[in-house]
Formats: sequence, C-alpha cells, structure tokens
Amino acid sequence: MSLPIPQPPAIPFIGNVTALDKDVPLFSQVLLAKTYGEIFKLNILGTTLISCNTYALCNELSDEKRFKKFIAGGLLEVRHVLGDALFTGTAEEDGYGIAHRLLMPAFGTISVQGMMDDMRDICDQLILKWARFGPEAVLDPADDFTRLTLDTIAYCSMSYRINSFYTEGQMPFVAAMTDFLIESDHRSTRPRVVQALVGNAKFEKDIKTMTDLGDRIVAERQAHPTEKKDLLNTMLHSRDPKTGKGMGDDSISRNLITFLIAGHETSSGMLTFTVYHLLKTPDALRKLRAEIDSVLGDRPAQAEDFGKMPYLKAVMYESLRLTPTAPKRGVTALEDTTLGGGKYFVKAGTPIILQVWNMHRDPAVWGDDAELFRPERMLDGKFEALPSNAWQPFGFGTRGCIGRPFAWQEVALVLATVFQKFDVSLADPSYTLQIKQTLTIKPKGFFIHARPRTGKAVFYATPASTLRRGAEDSSQVTSTPQQQKGKPLYVFYGSNTGTSEAFAQRVANAAPSHGFSASIGTLDSAVGKIPTDGPVVIITASFEGQPADNAASFVDWLRHLEGSSALPGVRYAVFGCGNSDWAATYQAIPKLCDTLFEERGATRLVSRGSGDAGTAAFFQTFDEWEAGLWEVLVKEYGTAGNQGKESGGFEVRSVDSGKERAVALRQDDALLGRVLENRVLTRHGPVKRHIEFELPEGTTARAGDYIAILPQNPPRDVHRVLARFGLSNEEEVVISATGPTSLPVNKPVKLWEVLTGYVELGQPATTRDLTILHQSAAEEKTKSHLEALKASYTDAVVSKRISVLQILEDHPDISISLGTFLQMLPSMRVRQYSISSSPLWNPSHITVTVSVIADSAHADNALLGVGSNYLANLRPGDRVQMAVRPCAAAFHPPADPRTPVVMFCAGSGIAPMRGFIQERAVQKAMGREVGSMLLFFGCRAPDQDFLYMDTELKQWVEMGVVDVRPAFSRAAEGSEGCKYVQDRILKDRADVSAAYRQDAMFFTCGSGNAAKGIKASLVEIIREVRGVSDEEAMEWFGKVTMGRYATDIFD
Repeated sequence: MSLPIPQPPAIPFIGNVTALDKDVPLFSQVLLAKTYGEIFKLNILGTTLISCNTYALCNELSDEKRFKKFIAGGLLEVRHVLGDALFTGTAEEDGYGIAHRLLMPAFGTISVQGMMDDMRDICDQLILKWARFGPEAVLDPADDFTRLTLDTIAYCSMSYRINSFYTEGQMPFVAAMTDFLIESDHRSTRPRVVQALVGNAKFEKDIKTMTDLGDRIVAERQAHPTEKKDLLNTMLHSRDPKTGKGMGDDSISRNLITFLIAGHETSSGMLTFTVYHLLKTPDALRKLRAEIDSVLGDRPAQAEDFGKMPYLKAVMYESLRLTPTAPKRGVTALEDTTLGGGKYFVKAGTPIILQVWNMHRDPAVWGDDAELFRPERMLDGKFEALPSNAWQPFGFGTRGCIGRPFAWQEVALVLATVFQKFDVSLADPSYTLQIKQTLTIKPKGFFIHARPRTGKAVFYATPASTLRRGAEDSSQVTSTPQQQKGKPLYVFYGSNTGTSEAFAQRVANAAPSHGFSASIGTLDSAVGKIPTDGPVVIITASFEGQPADNAASFVDWLRHLEGSSALPGVRYAVFGCGNSDWAATYQAIPKLCDTLFEERGATRLVSRGSGDAGTAAFFQTFDEWEAGLWEVLVKEYGTAGNQGKESGGFEVRSVDSGKERAVALRQDDALLGRVLENRVLTRHGPVKRHIEFELPEGTTARAGDYIAILPQNPPRDVHRVLARFGLSNEEEVVISATGPTSLPVNKPVKLWEVLTGYVELGQPATTRDLTILHQSAAEEKTKSHLEALKASYTDAVVSKRISVLQILEDHPDISISLGTFLQMLPSMRVRQYSISSSPLWNPSHITVTVSVIADSAHADNALLGVGSNYLANLRPGDRVQMAVRPCAAAFHPPADPRTPVVMFCAGSGIAPMRGFIQERAVQKAMGREVGSMLLFFGCRAPDQDFLYMDTELKQWVEMGVVDVRPAFSRAAEGSEGCKYVQDRILKDRADVSAAYRQDAMFFTCGSGNAAKGIKASLVEIIREVRGVSDEEAMEWFGKVTMGRYATDIFD
C-alpha cells in the first residue's frame, strides 16, 4: 500500500500559494524539503504539484520510458512568446521537432569551436571595460556577464551585434525579458480574478519588445543575406531530414528569442555564481590561477587549451552543482505509477518537479560537506564515477540543453581570461550569497573590484562590515598614501567587526607625527605585493580560528608561499585581536602571519602584540604595543616628526547650534530589520530577553547562524557627553580628517548621531588617554589623581571600567576639545548574537536570546552593556541595522534529521540549541522521522532563569523531540544534586556514552569557563571507559570528537 505524500496546510481556493516566497520561491522549496523530506506536494490554485528532492527519486524520474518533460507553471506562461520553440515546445509539436533536428548538429563540438574567435571578440569588450573603469570601480558582474552572454549568443548564432557594452543602463530586451519572466511566474500562482484586476498591458508590452527584436533580426538577414554558416542561416535555408519541411519566419523568430533568453541567462548566472564561489574560497582561486598561468601564460586562450585545464573544468562542474542556474525541471508520468520503490502513488499527467538544487546537495551522493564549494570532488575521475543522473544542471536526456557545448566553451573562455588579466576581489568582503530569481537564478547585490595584474600595486581599504557604512553610499574608504612627507609605512588589517580596522586607522593617523607617510589597506589587497621600501604593520583578528573576510585570500596566499627567502627585504610587525575564551583558536591567524613572515625571510621589528577582547584591558594592550612600535620604528628608520600635535589633522567644527531642527539623516533601509517582540524570560536576577525580528528583505538564515547588530550607546551616556561639553542635542557638526577614520567626514551631521552610533563611550580609558588628560588638567589635585590611576592601572581603571567620560565628569578642570575626545574613543563595534530560531519555523523571522549586562556594583553611572542594553530597549516596530553572519560550517543541525544530537549549554548559550530543537520539532510535526535530542542546560534555579521551560521547551519535551537535563547552580536539589552542566554530564554519563555509540553529534555553546568544565567531564568519561591516563584521555577526546563535536564559545 502506498504512503500519502505530505503537504503543507492549505487555504481554501488558493491552496498552498502562500507557502512559496513571492520573490525567491527557491528558498521556500529548500525549506519545505527540509521540513517534509524527500517528497511533498503543493496545491497551487487547484493544480497539484509534486516536488522530489533526493537523488534516489530524481534518478527514478530521469527514466524517459516512464516520464516526459512537462510544461507547467511559469514555463507555460512563457509560451506566450516562445510557443513551440526548443525551450517550451512539446515533443508532439511539429515546430519543436523540426527545430530540434535542424539545430542539434549546429551546436556540436566542432561547430562551437569554430565560434571561438567571435566569442573572444565579445569577451575582449568585457576585459576592456573593466580595465578602463580602473581598480577602484565597483563592478556589477551579473550585469556585465549578462551583457557579455547576450552579445555572445547574438553574434555567434546570428552574426548580429547588440552592442550591450556600448549601451547606457539596462538593455531594453533584457529589461523586458526580466519583467516578463518574473510576471510569468507570478501569473502561474495568481487567481484569474486577481489577474483580471492586474491587467496585461505591461506583460504584452514586454512580449512586443522581445518579438520585435526577433523579427528585426530575421528581416535584416533576409534583406542582407550572408554566406556565414551561423544558426540563423541554418534556420532560414535548411530542411528537416525527417519531414522535408523548413522553419517558417514565426518559428525562426521564436527560436531566436529562445536562444537570446536561454542562451544568455543561464550562462551569465553561471559566470556570476562561479566568480562568487572562487572569491569566497581563496584556496580554489589560487589553484585555478596557477593552472591558468601555467597553461596560458600571457597569450589568449584557445579552444584546445581547455582540455589541459582540469581544475577549471572541476570549478565549473562544482559551481553548477552547488548553484545550478536552472534549479528545477518538470516531468510527468506517461501512465499511473509509483515512486520510491512503490511508496508513493502518482497519477499520469500530474506535474512533478525535480528540485535539482536539493538533489545536488543530497548527502547520500555528495557527503556531509555538500553545502561547501569544493572543486576537488570533481577531479581525478570522481565526476565520471558519480551515480547516473546525479548531476543535472543542463536538464536531462532528449530535452537536455542543446547549447551545452556552446555555454561550456563560453564560460571557460571568460573565466580563464578574467582571472588571467585581473585580481578580482569582493567590494564587500562580508557579502554572503543572496539570490534573485526569475525562471533562472543569479546572485543579487554582488559587487566586485577588478584590478589589472600588471602595473603599480594599489592597496585598498574597505569597511570591515557593511553595517558600519551608515548613511554613506560607499563601498570604499581612502587607501592611497596620505599627502605627507616621510618614510613610507604600510598598514594592513583583517577585520570583520571593525576593531582591527580602527586600530589600523590609529596607526596610519599617528604616522605623520613620527615622520612616516602611511598607506592603509586590507590584507587581501596586499596579496603577492608586500612592500619592501618601508615597514609593514599587520593588525588582524581570528574568527573561530579563521581569517577575517577581508584577509582570507591573503592568509591562503601566505600559507602556500614557498621558500625561506620568499619575502626578502620585508620588515614587519603584527598585532593580533582575539578573545581568549576561544582558547583553542585564540590568536590563530596573527600567530600564523607572524610565524610565516619570519619563516619566509621577513624581519620582525617588534614582538607580536596580543589583544584580548575578553578583558577590559584590550585597548590598553594595543596602546602599549603601539607605543613600543613607534619607539622601534623611529630608531630603526631615523625619522622625526611633530609628536606634540594633538589632533593629527582631525577637527570637529560646529555648523548648527541646534536652534533649528535639521532634517534627520536617513540610512539605507536595505539592512534594516524590524522588531516584532521583546520580552523578558527571567523572573528575577540577571535579565535575559527573547527578541523576535523580521529580517531585512532578501535575507535568509540557518539554525546556528549569527545575527550581527550595529548597536547604539545608551541615551543616558550620550546626554552625559553633551552636558560635559555644554552642547545641545540638536548640535550639528562637520568632522574633517586628513587620515582614515570611521566617522562621517566632510558633511553636516548631528552630533547626537555621532555620539550614539559611531564611537564606544563606555570603554575603559587607556594609559595613553590618561596621559592626554593629564596634559590638559589645570589642577595639581587632578594631575595627581591621574598619575595614581596610571600607577595602579589594572585595579584602578580596568577592573572598575573607568571611562574617559567618567574622568571628565569627575574633573571639570580638564579642558580638551570635542575633537580630541572623539579621537580617544574606539569605533563602535558590531556585536554578534546566536540566532535562537529555525527558518523552518518562519523563514523571514529570527529570534535571539540575550543576557542584558548591567553593572549594579557601580550604581553611579553604572556600566551598561552597549549591545545588550540597546537590544533590551527596543520596542516592536523599531528598525535595526543587522546582517546575518554564517557560523562555523560544523555548527549547524545535521543534514539528516535522524542523527541523534547532544547539546551542552548554560544561560543564553541555549540560543542556538533552541533553534536546533525547533527545527526538529517542525520536522517531526510534519511527519518526518527524527533522531533523539539530549539537552544539558545550566542555570540558577527553576523559578528564576530556566529559559523557555514554561513554553516552547515544555511543548517540545511533550512532543518527544528533546530530553532536558537541567543543572541548577542555586537549587541543586532540583537537578538531582548537580550544580553545573559538567556535573550533570558525569551523573548521566551512561546516556552520553549511549548517544556517542549511536553516532550522535555533540554541540557546546556557552562561556569559556562553562566550555572548559564540559570538556573536562567528557574527557573524564573517556578516561573511565577506556581505562587510560588523563593525558591519554585528552588525546582520545581529540580523536573521537573529530567531525562530531562543535563549539560556540563566547565571553
């Protein structure tokens, strides 16, 4: 007996239309597959559609004896233009059959190789445009590749020049085509009565724009014949060998439009996705570049070269696997049948959608790393050894894409040429893939820089996060040497949150006062071109042991640099930013850079500095290291400068005293989420909150990811600054600076906005700050106090978190300018919080679980955690600057929901675990088989901070989704005598061991101390089970948890 095919709850009359995202239905298909599994069905306005998501089912559907291509949904609407042409025709239609038989040979390998010169003609136009725009230009590769592929298919197949690269704005055909395809998809899910209200005028106008071009091309060829053996002549003059018929003008026009749509849209998408994957995978880019250089050198690529470039081929295979530009195809059964070995009954004629996007991620074929871009999986015969029909980006069988050889050669040529000629980089290093969907898909909001590989080195500095750009419409800050005389000095940074970038800016700004002229740039901008005519200062961070987004290519390049004299003449210094709570990976990237520079022949100028963001002395540590750096540099290079200069070219000038309210500055809404709920989870004691957001449009998240928030200082502290300097909250200023800064410069801006969002007001004063304040104090009593603070800095300042603002308030005789005060403050840092929800619950919403930091020990002007208090005071409806940041690849729920999971956490560390459990709860509610989940959770007491236990957790326990094992530190009698998670682990060691034997995945989220205790208990269990020493047990822990234990540790 067959099983029912699962289906989401339907709405009368319209069915499951609302289950599909209006703009990117692919996202909905992915989430539905994750929820319902290998197969599900949807009711779209009364029509049943079956979706299949696994290799096993898609392989079965690839049997052309049982199934045939089905034209439905948006593709059926496309027939308004294409009719019975190759893409939308049916096998029974004469027009399709004649065109297919005539044109198939025209796209053969030999014929396509003969188009190489014409392809290069258009490719050279792209290269010329990028070269002329220059290295600092922000390029839109999706737009440029669309121009390239449209011109290529038109010129190679029709000898017709569209000249897209000489057209301002979007080409009319492309604009009409895009709108037409989007509208076709919408019409397929729109009730007829609604469609009647929407009307058809725009739809028909777009159809006319496209058909006019097709008719014009045919008419021009008929009026001006040519002997060239292109596809257009084939259609005009050839006869079908089966029927003896030729193609009529209407059929020729429809197939020309088919080539222009299908022949350019998918190829441009493939090119754009491939560039994205390579830029996000520096190791693959390096290998591809080496292969291109080895095979081509400086000469143009020829068709025969591509056979000598296996890595390029693997890159293209892998790009199409991970991001197939045609992410689905439709079939229908020729007669009533079953799928899945008899499990599911399917009636003949029912539309069945093969979700190629999902099939290409099936772990059964592609492994547990199926979400990663890894071209090596396609090398050395692995592609050829894949199961039949496992890779289907070009469709399948007789209805597969006949233009595959054309597209393959075109894409290979463009990729080889682009990376031969340019160093390509992300305009926004933190960009994560967003998708735009018509009938095909492309990256959305993806921009690059293309710098010619020859010529003078150009170092560029991009903001560490798009969140820190504020209202400025810019993807780049100053990177050229400052206009001062002096010895060249180069400052390179790797930064995601902005701290390393801010430190780099401080070094660059201080350079003139020490006799140096500084250039500043990201580490990625220095790949392969480390200067030797001046000292090189590297300031970089680690993120879970990985480099910052704008340092990934540099670190990959450095790791693969060979030879003990690879960096001769380079003199360098390294300062690392990190958090010691991530003990296993603390300072990993700074250590690596420092070590490899020395091993490759560079000379270290000063010992590596290590700043620990988990301590209050973080900024003081940098100040001390920077002071030592300048002392060495001045001595080594014999420079001299004006060290008494207070502001270093930094000035704040008032332009509006605030008597008249200025129009508020507005920020780009593209990264603005909206608060939907903000509630307290705890009954008493330290406050923890649950906050729900609506994500910015087009943004998606996975369970386990982070949300990056750009917070604001508490209004109380901003008022304190204004009061201390005697300024109005309406004050408007213009900030000017000769060096790099993260503040808004050279334009009027509200001082309130600067103090609220651009600087950190609560950070402890550094000894450098104390020195500046000492120089500006009028009274001896104040000077003595400041000297005492410096003498007992750790106890007197760091432990009490005494800020510059607090010192100024306590000592009115200290007279400093507002500009000096702002220069003393660190830039506002982006804060990251673990997402505590699953997209299966709601793909457009997320929740976070936050501990609110408030220091009641210092009642007067008590310390308020900037990020947590900003979140705590948000109200429903508030807009918040945010961006989703992916977590470590391992810190996601297992792809197979049947895999058991064991989770260890304490306090707000429950956040990602809640998302994991919620995901399993949704899957189980929809009928999927799910593995056991064991949650070890530490808190104070069941009546105080047992988070979610009265609501969601209780429900999920009752559903049988999760088994909760609490540990109450202040009510141990309620947790079987266990005060902490590590105690509960040892008590329930039998269950932990059993889960391990069942191949469970293990996750830890919490503070560094909690993580250490959890690890100690797990090591103790191993010691007991295996009967080994403590040292041996620790070694075994590393072995047995490899690939099965992921941690997310925070301060």
